[in-house]
Amino acid sequence: MQLMPLPKRVLQCGRLRLDLSQPHVMGILNVTPDSFSDGGRHNEKDAAVARALEMMAEGATVIDIGGESTRPGASPVSVEEEIRRVVPVVEALSAYDVVLSIDTSQPEVIRAAVAAGAHIWNDVRALTRPNALHTAAELNIPVIIMHMRGEPTTMNNLDQYDDVTADVIAELQQRVADALAEGVKPENIMIDPGFGFAKNAQQNLKLLNELYQLNGMGYPILSALSRKRFIGEALGGAEPTQRAVGSVAAHLLSIQQGACMVRAHDVKAMSDAIKVWQAMLLAN
Repeated sequence: MQLMPLPKRVLQCGRLRLDLSQPHVMGILNVTPDSFSDGGRHNEKDAAVARALEMMAEGATVIDIGGESTRPGASPVSVEEEIRRVVPVVEALSAYDVVLSIDTSQPEVIRAAVAAGAHIWNDVRALTRPNALHTAAELNIPVIIMHMRGEPTTMNNLDQYDDVTADVIAELQQRVADALAEGVKPENIMIDPGFGFAKNAQQNLKLLNELYQLNGMGYPILSALSRKRFIGEALGGAEPTQRAVGSVAAHLLSIQQGACMVRAHDVKAMSDAIKVWQAMLLAN
């Protein structure tokens, strides 16, 4: 592991701005019945909005709203159903000073969400769906390009790497190049190594230890490993709700290596850990 500074960059999110030289917590808001950790808890509008407001009070500066589970083996949902789940929540939260990210791979969903007030496209499929690249360029919004192979139904069989970190970087570089060629602006791009997607436990841990290498790509990094299975395995088989401390520790290791945003279920614990880390840096 190598310590790296956070990027001296600002991410423009509509009328809001994120100073990426300070770490940000992206709070996870799954409006789904089947997400691996909290499925069914916030899939009604009022419950979702209440949870978002709670995470904002706990320190989240970004709320990531997802209407389709991408856990291993998850079943796809229709575009219409995803829009039905996501857009009312975006409309309700757009009145607040918080950046709204949409966890979707569907161009139709992100168009509807942006029209309702969303700011960021967080795509686990790295803009590979038909018309996704064109849509990202046309909307001119920040996009998070994540590394994954295959689909949630097939990715667990696609974890063959010569060197996981080098291969992830090479494959992300190709997706970024495709986005740039389509007209996505470089200042709108963030990258995500895709912890837990087409990677086994040891590969995830190696990638975490070598996350600093992704800084060489020149784009801000999101680390999204909250409650992932490899955290549970490192803790001796802990269930998802028992992985908060492990997730916070791993996210702090990510921030120390240059990740400027972490995607978390346990927002209060993550925010508190960042405060202690920042206080340490300021101490004489």
